[in-house]
Amino acid sequence: MRISCLHSLIYSSHNIGRNQIVLLLSLFSTLSIISSLAFLISYSTMELALFFIFLLFIFPFVLLVTKTRRRSSGRLPPGSLGIPMIGQSLGLLRAMRANTAEKWIEERASKYGPISKLTLFGLPTVFIHGQAANKFMFTSDTLNSQQPQSISALLGKRNLLELSGEDHKRVRGAIMTFLKPEVLKQYVGKMDGEVRKHLEMYWQGKQKVTVLPLMKTLTFNIICSLLFGLEPGARRAKFVLWFEQMIGGMWTVPVNLPFTCFNSSIRASSKIQNTVMGIIHEKRLALEKQQVSPNQDLITSLLSIRGEDNASLLSEKEIVDNVMLVMTAGHDTSSVLITFIVQLLGNNPVVYASILQEHEEIAKSKTSGELLTWDDLTKMKYTWRVALEILRISPPVFGGFRKTLKDVEFGGYLIPKGWQVFWAANMTHRDESIFSEPSKFDPKRFENQTSVPPYCYVAFGAGPRICPGYEFARIETLVTIHYLVTRYTWKLCCKDNNFSRNPMPVPTGGLPIEIETKKIL
Repeated sequence: MRISCLHSLIYSSHNIGRNQIVLLLSLFSTLSIISSLAFLISYSTMELALFFIFLLFIFPFVLLVTKTRRRSSGRLPPGSLGIPMIGQSLGLLRAMRANTAEKWIEERASKYGPISKLTLFGLPTVFIHGQAANKFMFTSDTLNSQQPQSISALLGKRNLLELSGEDHKRVRGAIMTFLKPEVLKQYVGKMDGEVRKHLEMYWQGKQKVTVLPLMKTLTFNIICSLLFGLEPGARRAKFVLWFEQMIGGMWTVPVNLPFTCFNSSIRASSKIQNTVMGIIHEKRLALEKQQVSPNQDLITSLLSIRGEDNASLLSEKEIVDNVMLVMTAGHDTSSVLITFIVQLLGNNPVVYASILQEHEEIAKSKTSGELLTWDDLTKMKYTWRVALEILRISPPVFGGFRKTLKDVEFGGYLIPKGWQVFWAANMTHRDESIFSEPSKFDPKRFENQTSVPPYCYVAFGAGPRICPGYEFARIETLVTIHYLVTRYTWKLCCKDNNFSRNPMPVPTGGLPIEIETKKIL
């Protein structure tokens, strides 16, 4: 069947015309150039070879799509789609890993203006930027969430990033039932315990540690414990191993063939999903026997929510896919933010002194061994302003994709149905008309957050698509920083502030530091 379909596509391509044949020949002539650029991205030679083979098989179909696109090309935004399937993907990936992605985006905006077309990760794409563009991305009902194929395949089709309309509202509402502040207040003490346990195991008595991998360990353990009720043991250890394998293929060439990084990630994702499904069945049984409370963790919360007909509001597939999403988002974003705060405090003694004073006053008000409370977190205002400013300058999520559900007008141009729309956070975060002296680190910008124009600060998204885990990330960050600054002093082993994106920002060497334990107050 597949062979006959492929034959039909090739047969149809015979009538494409001279321009498309020239384009086909151009592809073959550029393959050698692309191969020489392979070292710019972290894929093996085998993976690249398989990708190019895959590309040649599907190229006749791409030519047919190209012919269709040209019917409306007169109204398309400026810019070049480049080589089909590849386009500007290699350039963007190279820039991200060289920490020049902002410059790459800015140069594109300078050349083409606020809206332009290109090809990213196999699909025709329109890049838009600015306050109006952000609002369009986060509020328009003509756009559907669109993740790169590799991410969609690993996290599932029913997670919050992939949904739109009523499905998005329904699933988001269910997740927010657990992640809203009123519910999370009761988990501050449990998160406190997880942070203390982590520091005693991985930091206490050490002279040198590497921050980023340890923060990933911490955030993953918090997620396992608080969100999924997965306690330490053999199952959690396997879960961690599979998760790391899955993460490794999230931004790779989505060719699911043996020996590729993507294939390894797909197999790890399948194992994680099977484990989560097993946990769901265990918790459903425990709920039926009234052995657990509906708000014990995220999974029990999602299982307990009922629709109008008293049936489960979410399907098991939706629960699995959104557990995968929450796990991935919470693991990477919070760990990166905490790491960058540690780096900043090692470089900026003024900010360090202000944060230390804020947390020492809280520590002095506590008795020995007393856990932090929600009220304690409300006193950490300066610390959170520092975190928001770090997120403005170096947002963990560089940008995002959505997909047009129909032909749509924006900025005087046509974006055809089925095209990707791409936005980048730093385009407004570093706009001097919005943030004065945007390259300067200044937490005072967030003393009055209402002074920041809407849809300009988008580190957590905006509007109906603001991150549902915002409050969870805030608690996690503040509790961790509290114990780091009150229990340890540190010195950076690497003085440069360079980082690469893969796709999250990663400081040089994962940020190794020399630490010294303080006397506990």
